[in-house]
This record gives sequence, structure tokens and C-alpha cells, in this order.
Amino acid sequence: MLHLLDAFLTTDPAQRTRLVQAGMVVVAMAAGAAGLLVLALGGLAPARPALAWALLAPGAAMLVFVAIRSGWSRRFGDPSLTMLQLTGGSLACAFGYLLAGVGRGSFFLVLMVLLMAAMLSATPAQMRRGSIFAAAVFGLAMLWRALEREGWPWLELVHFGLVATMLPAASVLTARLARMRERSRRQQQDLEAALDRIRELATRDELTGLVNRRHLLELMEQEHQRSIRSGRSFCIAVLDIDRFKAINQAHGRTVGDQVLRSVAQEASRRVRVSDAFARWGGDRFVLLLCDAHGALAKGGVERVREDVARLQIAFGGTALAVTLSAGLAEHRAGEAVERTLERAEHALAEAKQQGRDRLACAS
Repeated sequence: MLHLLDAFLTTDPAQRTRLVQAGMVVVAMAAGAAGLLVLALGGLAPARPALAWALLAPGAAMLVFVAIRSGWSRRFGDPSLTMLQLTGGSLACAFGYLLAGVGRGSFFLVLMVLLMAAMLSATPAQMRRGSIFAAAVFGLAMLWRALEREGWPWLELVHFGLVATMLPAASVLTARLARMRERSRRQQQDLEAALDRIRELATRDELTGLVNRRHLLELMEQEHQRSIRSGRSFCIAVLDIDRFKAINQAHGRTVGDQVLRSVAQEASRRVRVSDAFARWGGDRFVLLLCDAHGALAKGGVERVREDVARLQIAFGGTALAVTLSAGLAEHRAGEAVERTLERAEHALAEAKQQGRDRLACAS
């Protein structure tokens, strides 16, 4: 049952609301047509005009439904075609009122359903215009009925009083619903922004904007599983800013943070889109080179290291240059990711021992 509803009304919330609105109008017009045909069969309404109304009014409502369901209505500023349904439906109800004779009061119910459907998406301005139009066409229909009789048209006056009360009330309710929808929309936007921020904090390092350690571990495991399935290798590089502790001691943590951000930005520009560059902690970074063998990975890490070495990090009227030491390890078949990372860290230690500002590859 739910699958049928999804196929009929779609799963898009906005489109679903539009289709529910249009469907309510179709049902209301069909009910009005059925009532008018019953009156015609009983000789209380003219047969041919009643039959014409019963065919045209629900048919036009169904055409609007099809226009919305097919997506054709999306080309307009109001994909719900609210004003078309309001004005067209009100005009149809007014003609039905004229044709229904003693049963004409039933078309107030059809009009009420039409107004309730419009409330799902109409703006207060649309509802005001639609209400004025409905009051006008029903007023003309009631005037026509009144002129057909002699004496005071008490019934038509009562009917017009009902319309004059019902339509402004619908406009007030629509305005309130519109405010509630807008408040709900803002709350939804705020909630989505908060969730995005939470997701960002969960996966990103706040200082550098890089992927954080926890998220990189997840990416490493995903790459490990891909490697098992495809048989293709990947590499892990561990990079460390040389003498970063001395930079902090000499210039302060503010400059140290600036160095970390600058290195992160420069390195991020030099890695492939398919790779992941993360801040591992402190002044240490880890680069995951996906679907890459040792020679290709070595060239990529060297490019990052050399470009960072050319950086001039400005602060307080002066500039500071930094270098990176790096250790690289290619993943071996059957090896745990943790072991590959451990070999990369050992290679980094070798690079430090060899004098820093260089890349060492794990054996």
C-alpha cells in the first residue's frame, strides 16, 4: 500500500504536498458532480448542463493534477498552481450553485474543501486574492438567483452571509498556517546547519580544516577493503614539521598555529582528489594515497614536501620557512592497516635521523 502511495504521490515531500492538494480538489469536484447528477436524475436540476458540469469540472481538476504529477507545473513560479485551482474551483462551484436548485447549498461544502486544500501551500496574499474572487463569483451567482424570484431573497442573503464569513476566516487561518510553515522551515534549516556542523566537527580538525585522525582511520579501513577486493595497492605517508617545538618556543603558539594552517593548506593543494590528507595530532600529518604503488606515491609525497619547503609564512613583519620530514610505506597484501602505518612511522624516524627535510621509504 505504501509503495502504491509513493508511486502515485512520489516521495518528494514538496511534490507530495502539491499532489495531495490537487487530489483533494479532484475529490471535491467529483463529489459535487455526483451530487449534481443525482439532483438531475430527480428532476431538481437541468440534465444537460448538470452533465456538462459533471464532466468538465472534475476533468479540469484532474488535468491540473496531471500537470503537477508530471512535473510540467515546475516551470512556473508556483508549482502548486494554487491560484489556478482557487479561481477555477471557485468559478466551477459558483456555476454548480446556479445549477443545483434546492441543493445548491451543498456547493458550499465543495468550496470549503477547495479552501482547505489551498491552505496546504497558499500564501496569505494568494488566499486573500482567491477569497475575494470566490466572494465575487458567488455573490454574482446569488444575485442571479435572487433576480429570478420576487420579494426579498432571504435564502440568498443567508447564503451570502455564510460565504462572507467563511472566506475571511479561511484567509486568517491561511496566514497563520503560512507563519507556522515559515517557522518550521527556519527551524529545519537551523537543525540541518547544526547537524552539518556536528558532522564537520566529527570528521574535521578544527584548526586546519583537514580530515581528523578518527575519520582518516575509517577511510584507511575502507581503502583496505577496496584493496582486498581489487588487488590494487595503496600507500600511507606520515609527515612531520621539522623543529616545530622550537618554532612554538621562539615565536609562541599563535605563530605555531599559523604554521600548521599554512602547511595544511599548501599540502592539501598538492594531493590528488582521490587521496586523503589528515592532521594526525600536534605537528604530524598523515597522507593516504589511494590506489597507488610505491613509486607513484613517492613522487606525490616529494611534491608535497618540496612545495611546503618553498612556503614563506608571514607574521609580525617577517617570514618563516619550514620543512617536512616524511616516511612512506606501501601496503602489503595480507597486512593490517595498523602495521602499514607503523612501518611509515618507522620510516619517518629514519628520515629524522638522516638529517630531516627528506623522505624515507619503508622496506
